[in-house]
Amino acid sequence: MLENLEYGLVRAVARGLGLMPRGLARLVAGCLAFAVYWCFGRLRRVGVRNLKMALPELSSKNRRKILRRVYIHLGWQLVEFCRMTRYTAENSRDWMRTEGLERYLAAKARGKGVLIVTGHLGAWELSSFYHSLMGHPMGMIIRNLDNRRLDAYVNGIRCLHGNFVISKDGFGRGLLQAVHAGGTIGILMDTNMTPPQGEFVPFFGIDACTGTGAAHLARQTGAAVLPGFMLWEPGECRYVLRFGPELEMPCTADRAADILEGTRRATAVIESWIRRYPDQWLWIHRRWKTRPPGQPGLYGK
Repeated sequence: MLENLEYGLVRAVARGLGLMPRGLARLVAGCLAFAVYWCFGRLRRVGVRNLKMALPELSSKNRRKILRRVYIHLGWQLVEFCRMTRYTAENSRDWMRTEGLERYLAAKARGKGVLIVTGHLGAWELSSFYHSLMGHPMGMIIRNLDNRRLDAYVNGIRCLHGNFVISKDGFGRGLLQAVHAGGTIGILMDTNMTPPQGEFVPFFGIDACTGTGAAHLARQTGAAVLPGFMLWEPGECRYVLRFGPELEMPCTADRAADILEGTRRATAVIESWIRRYPDQWLWIHRRWKTRPPGQPGLYGK
């Protein structure tokens, strides 16, 4: 009963926002985002704590400004997700474009697969969707939602134009199959992990337990590794899907060292993009929750 109620509520909100003009939908979603900002103090405190640790040079006023903008961008991403079923390659040209696509196409042409390392920066849901809309479907590693009807609904939208999802519960075989077939996989590398799935590498100067799957897979298969992010550009009033230069992943006789260094390089690139667009990253996630042995927690109780 609760599952059906939750599903019905989400569908109603999605339909309402999807039918509104974009400007009005953004206004409504922005109001909802601010309500969440003020009502959920725990998330707000996590965001403030993360910003203090990662960007200590900023004033308290600027940190609060960044955090409020994060919520606005989350509201805007909700609007885009609710409108995705209406998007085509033609009607999205005025407010979405790519930059560095030639880097992706060159990596794809080598036939060994492409790993897009990305994070919860900008409009990450729109990123993979637009990639498929341009004729380049990709796989996405996702955590299945507890609500099965809602999970099917969300993944159905994600996969409208050829994308496919790989569940975190058993993603190893699916990843290998896709890469060996020369496919493209998007990997979110900016969430807190726990050993042995993660290793500690610097992230904003603080050791962060980070998933090593991309480095493992790149070393095993020779797949290309590129950063990719869908970012809102205020000056253009549009989203830009940007592909950064291909990352050189180490491959020596020391497998463990290669994987750690490859993970460090990918994480450093993600950090560099977050520094360029700090108000578009998900600061409300407890990124540094897992600590190295013997180190105290960073978030309190």
